[in-house]
Amino acid sequence: MIKDFFRLRERGTNYRTEILSGITTFMTMAYIIFVNPAILSKAGVPFAGAATATAVGAAVMCICMGLAANRPIAMASGMGLNAALTFTVIGFQQANVPWQVGMAVIFVEGAIIFLLVLTGLREAVMNAIPMNIKRAIGVGIGLFITVIGLAEGGIVRPAPVTFVSLGDFTQGSVWITLIGVFAILVFMSLRWKGSMLLGILSAGLAAMCMGMISPPSQIAAWPDFSTFFAPFARIDGTLAIMKVFSPVLLMAVFAIMLTDFFDTMGTVVAVGEQAGFVDSQGRVPEIRRVLVVDSLGAMTGGLFGASSVTSYIESSAGVADGGKTGLMPVVTGLLFAVAAFFTPLVAVIGGGCKVPNSTEYILLGQSGFTVPADNFFLYPVTAGALIVVGFLMMKTVRDIPWDDFEESFPAFLTIIGIPMTYSISHGIGFGFISHVVIKALHGKARQVHPLMYVVSAAFVAMFLMPLIEKLVR
Repeated sequence: MIKDFFRLRERGTNYRTEILSGITTFMTMAYIIFVNPAILSKAGVPFAGAATATAVGAAVMCICMGLAANRPIAMASGMGLNAALTFTVIGFQQANVPWQVGMAVIFVEGAIIFLLVLTGLREAVMNAIPMNIKRAIGVGIGLFITVIGLAEGGIVRPAPVTFVSLGDFTQGSVWITLIGVFAILVFMSLRWKGSMLLGILSAGLAAMCMGMISPPSQIAAWPDFSTFFAPFARIDGTLAIMKVFSPVLLMAVFAIMLTDFFDTMGTVVAVGEQAGFVDSQGRVPEIRRVLVVDSLGAMTGGLFGASSVTSYIESSAGVADGGKTGLMPVVTGLLFAVAAFFTPLVAVIGGGCKVPNSTEYILLGQSGFTVPADNFFLYPVTAGALIVVGFLMMKTVRDIPWDDFEESFPAFLTIIGIPMTYSISHGIGFGFISHVVIKALHGKARQVHPLMYVVSAAFVAMFLMPLIEKLVR
């Protein structure tokens, strides 16, 4: 039976809770169906094909995660990774390499991570992380999610000198976000199941009443599979995947692999803490199943032409609604599969609200590529849910021993590094490197797990990658 397969009774949940949490997770992630192709298309990837690849890739991997790992972790094309692929690996408007070769880079890095999982190295690295850094990762990701929610809702906006400032309260997006936040708080206070979902629906209804989002001009659109199997397309008579083996692209494989590796690690630890399946040592039981599926997600994303498909921190929204089993991502995956045929309809909730009459500029990822703000969209309908989820993930900060400098300073750098660099992996890198250095300076180098030295050295190499690439070129 389904109940026994997903161990619903054992984990203290039921069908209704898991289905509602799966719907909530989908609604907080649905924006990726439109944002991902919008970014990838800048590098020449067909928009319609990328939209189909994004929806189908998420559907396949969410269902695989639910069935194979039975954990409440949903998957989709990773933000940040898609921008890095578009603007640094492929190059703006195909200035460097064809997009098919860029997808081959993703496919190869996924294959390498898959081999690391099979050898047990990835699991060993996760087990080698000090407990207080694991706690800090969850807190840092909570702040990260909050920052994303505040930015997507327009409550904070970029500023030229102070970097961020208070948003414009004359904009409807701000009020939609606030309606979403307070609706969720009301439903949580009433102890209603599905408070996140109800809050998103409340914000969506408000957005419609305010004219911020409109009914779709059409309901369905036939999927476009033109980007599928891109790594094995022929470019100038050669398979795209064969062009990866050059010094510059191999360095790109390394950089993206390291980011993918630790983004997933942070997400799994953070969601695991929230869902209650992390033990007292900070370890996730049967973690290898999660890691196998996640590594296959990167390969699948490259194969389909959707960029790397990875574990999504928005899964926390579903967990906050009570999701505890793999049935949650299965429901999310099924909704992504349906969305592949109904992208215009999904755009009503998952899509954004266009920002009018603005001259501000938004920076995309680490690329330095900017677009005028009146050409991008905010996502206030789901922003409120992300803000509340960020709050819910802060509780483990109390378990960090702040009076112990050796333990607390690396945790502190991890916490601030994740939101301030807009990267889970970069924040983890700050924590790892500082942990190793502080222990060594205090004469406690032998207390550091050998893998921490190896991984910290890899992070140093990643941070120096721009300099290395400049020297190679």
